[in-house]
Amino acid sequence: MTFRAVETLKSVDYIACEDTRHTLQLLNHFEIKKPLISCRAQNEKFAGEKILKLLDDGFSVAYASDAGTPGISDPGAVLVDIVRENGHEIVPIPGPAAFATLVSVAGSGGKTLIFEGFLSPKPGKRRTRLKELMQTGDAIIIYESPFRIVKLLTDVADIDSKRRVVVGRELTKLHEEILSGTAEDVKNDFAQRTSIKGEFAIFISGVKKIQNSDESTDK
Repeated sequence: MTFRAVETLKSVDYIACEDTRHTLQLLNHFEIKKPLISCRAQNEKFAGEKILKLLDDGFSVAYASDAGTPGISDPGAVLVDIVRENGHEIVPIPGPAAFATLVSVAGSGGKTLIFEGFLSPKPGKRRTRLKELMQTGDAIIIYESPFRIVKLLTDVADIDSKRRVVVGRELTKLHEEILSGTAEDVKNDFAQRTSIKGEFAIFISGVKKIQNSDESTDK
């Protein structure tokens, strides 16, 4: 937590959050007592209207997602649209983001980086989309749950076993782990584990693109 984030939570009238239980633990740690509003993926539009009413009445509201940045594979985008469309100011408060954290240690990102977030849990759709992404030749970042991480890494290894992969587990949290290697080696490491817990961010390196001969010559 940054000083700015703590001061923001102290200064607002209400705090909307993805999970009131998780945010309450954070607030208790910093001895902050504020009314909480549940605003999760399942009720974001309804909660957004409630938050909008508070803003219209002159109150200030902060929004906190559970363990990442709002709007990046976390709730928040719908709320932002509702608030902005009704003329209220939105101020971003930077915080932990698995995407940015993993990029900073992955290396070899190239000029273009594709952020895909969570792929489909359906095996066929997941593999098809993953193949499309890897065929672009650009670096990719994907989020995945502990229940499907081995399946995802297996798909990556099947498509290109030598592609470089960096896996971040529980990034910015107490049990943070970063593992780097070929897709095959990283897959084998996780496949041998008896217990896998935590949230995952996966960096898949790009490949150098071969320029067409007619494009490489000066006109």
